[in-house]
Amino acid sequence: MKRVTFAAILLLTAAAFSCSRFNNAPNNVSTDRVVVISPIYNEIIWALGAEDKVVGVDLSSTYPPEIKNVTTVGYHRALSAEGILSLHPSVILSDDHNIGPPQVVEQIKGLNIPIKAFEAKNNSIDGTKALIREIGAFFGKQQRAEELCSTLDQQLSAAQEEVKKYSDHPRVAIIHFGRASNVYMVVGKTGGEGGASGRMIEMAGGEVAIQSDGMQRMASPEVVAQANPDVILVTSYGYDQAGGTIDAIKALPGVATSNAAKNNKIYRIEEGEAMYFGPRTGDNLSKLAKLIHQ
Repeated sequence: MKRVTFAAILLLTAAAFSCSRFNNAPNNVSTDRVVVISPIYNEIIWALGAEDKVVGVDLSSTYPPEIKNVTTVGYHRALSAEGILSLHPSVILSDDHNIGPPQVVEQIKGLNIPIKAFEAKNNSIDGTKALIREIGAFFGKQQRAEELCSTLDQQLSAAQEEVKKYSDHPRVAIIHFGRASNVYMVVGKTGGEGGASGRMIEMAGGEVAIQSDGMQRMASPEVVAQANPDVILVTSYGYDQAGGTIDAIKALPGVATSNAAKNNKIYRIEEGEAMYFGPRTGDNLSKLAKLIHQ
């Protein structure tokens, strides 16, 4: 059998998508074969029950567990053009600033494959509900979207009542492994998607230990040592990358001298439980509160 070169794939795909129904008019695209490059988009799509439309996802999308059965197209900032094109997507869904490298994005746009970013942003609870409704409308799942928003409100209300039971205010730091930079990073007050991580900690009755904006590399032991968190949360990929043990996390710069290390209050969390708002935020808030106050 002759090998099909990448150039041939590009030519064939360009021909396939030159038809007028595959254009960059994002409101008129087909949902038959969707590649989704966004953890929050994927989580909402699965919650809506529209996952049968998804043919490819990025490596940072890890929830729900069933998503691991879907073909991956690379890390969201290091995508594989060949991998995406081989799936013959009718549309690529991704937030509008978070994919790359640029040459891959330009290749995809050059083939008239629509790349759609939804207008609503999950940088607040109201924004998250708006995003759920927008994605629901895109997939024709409006009723299910309303159910998810109602459930989110109910679970948030229950979580907020639970948080009132705690009188302590532990200082909490989040450590996240940046796959694009291949280093461990500490999450500041405005880190996570839209600053969700800092607000989640505060909503759970804790205080953000790292007061800087965004994320910063753990290049110096002083970053964690000076913050001296009472609790350290490590996102799942980074926790496992370090060896999957508390002792392995203690070996990271500055961690060993912290109150969290001395009291063994270092916990593994799934990224979506604390780094961005989503349909599970109410339940995640309850889990987070129990974790940091135990």
